[in-house]
Amino acid sequence: MGLLDDARRVAAEFEYTVEDVNKGVKEFIRQMDEGLQVTGKSMSQIPTYVTSVPNGTEKGVYLAVDLGGTNFRVCSIKLNGDTTFSLTQSKVAIPRDLMVAKTSKELFSFLAKQIESFLKTHHNDHFEEHHQRRQHSEEINDEHFFQLGFTFSFPVNQIGINKGHLIRWTKGFDIADAIGKDVCSLLQSEIDALHLPVKVAALVNDTVGTLMARSYTSPGKTGTLLGAIFGTGTNGAYVEKLEKVTKLKKLEDGGDYDASTGNMVINTEWGSFDNEMSVLPDTPYDRALDKESNNPGVQMFEKRVSGMFLGEVLRRAILSMIDNGKTELFKDESSGTNDVHSTCTIADDSPLFKQWGVDTSFLSIAHEDQSAGHHITRQALNRDLAVDAASSEDAQAIKILVEAIGKRSARLSAVAIGAVIISTGNLTLTAGDGLNDNEKEILEEEVVDIGVDGSLVEYYPGFEDYIREALREIKGIGEKGEKRIRIGIAKDGSGVGAALIALVAGGREGGR
Repeated sequence: MGLLDDARRVAAEFEYTVEDVNKGVKEFIRQMDEGLQVTGKSMSQIPTYVTSVPNGTEKGVYLAVDLGGTNFRVCSIKLNGDTTFSLTQSKVAIPRDLMVAKTSKELFSFLAKQIESFLKTHHNDHFEEHHQRRQHSEEINDEHFFQLGFTFSFPVNQIGINKGHLIRWTKGFDIADAIGKDVCSLLQSEIDALHLPVKVAALVNDTVGTLMARSYTSPGKTGTLLGAIFGTGTNGAYVEKLEKVTKLKKLEDGGDYDASTGNMVINTEWGSFDNEMSVLPDTPYDRALDKESNNPGVQMFEKRVSGMFLGEVLRRAILSMIDNGKTELFKDESSGTNDVHSTCTIADDSPLFKQWGVDTSFLSIAHEDQSAGHHITRQALNRDLAVDAASSEDAQAIKILVEAIGKRSARLSAVAIGAVIISTGNLTLTAGDGLNDNEKEILEEEVVDIGVDGSLVEYYPGFEDYIREALREIKGIGEKGEKRIRIGIAKDGSGVGAALIALVAGGREGGR
């Protein structure tokens, strides 16, 4: 068996068939429904208390802050009411000592001071007006306050649109006395201590923000159904019928929400779909990755889809071929069998021999490579993986593996998208019924709008095409349904999206 045949044999292990896709959709819908009824299931289906999405006509100025790691970002967003906006922002690094401070007050006081500095720089007139009112004991109403959306990218138990108790710190933070406390209240207390004209109106998940940002900026009249992230990680948030979120009634500490819309945005946390491995594809490479990860047995969907893991899956597949004595990958008997007239060597310290050594950007390069003799892939092998003098056949074998892994990721992504569309009934035909297929134009009210963000969907070659191919194969969508699905990039869920959630939280009465 030749090298390319060996590569195709390994690639075949990643095949995700039409039958697999449809089984996946059916189980995804079942786990969605289960998560809406009961807490503690694989698919968390977290109620966000956001009960409507914007339509692009909203106006006003809103604030957003984003504590997502080692930086803190403050933004003001002016919504122009015509699906456009303007954004002003500043970013500051969090001092290391505050990440492990003795009290939460130290950290949140620092955050509030950054908000104060931002207001003085970018909204000084309003800042001074507010202090004048206070000095003269004038009445201060809600309209005098900026509504703020707080993106807090740590595990929280959200019990209201602006209430959430910290479950645990991650990303190098460790402030014990904040555990179990309402992070919005902690920030509001420090804002109030500085007498700032700011109300923390919403606690924001960045995936929910992606949904909101897309719904405001999307070109059509229909609201966006789903916001999805396919990047370093993967997650989705969508608009669900309130009557289906039955676990809300069982939550003793559930917060208030506007039930008049009949809807609620749900944060699926779909990275943990099918942790039980009842329908997800599995290979020796997936199993080894999971076993040696820092969270074995969880986030099983994410480990097969997201950019953080695809490079590691590829690395393990490549090593299986290298370690197979019968496979000729990166092995030359002499320079005469290599088209670069040398023999291929792998450095002892090659990233191929290190966990997480292969970045997903390598997959993008190899997948897209149409150069003669796969010259670009061979350059990347040398530069990024310390594989010297790889042959064109070596590079072609790598490309076969890459395409299989990338395609599986996209087809799994289509399972999540398709399941949400089918579960919510958004492809039920309304206008245009009765027209012949070749006559029918897709009317705006028939469009199902999906907002996406993340490096995979934005930069990985052919990722959306693979998604659409799989959507056409799903029973209940098919070719007709796939044509009605509009997928568009939605940027800055933690900024623009957070501001829009603050708008919704404030009752759409308009910002400053």
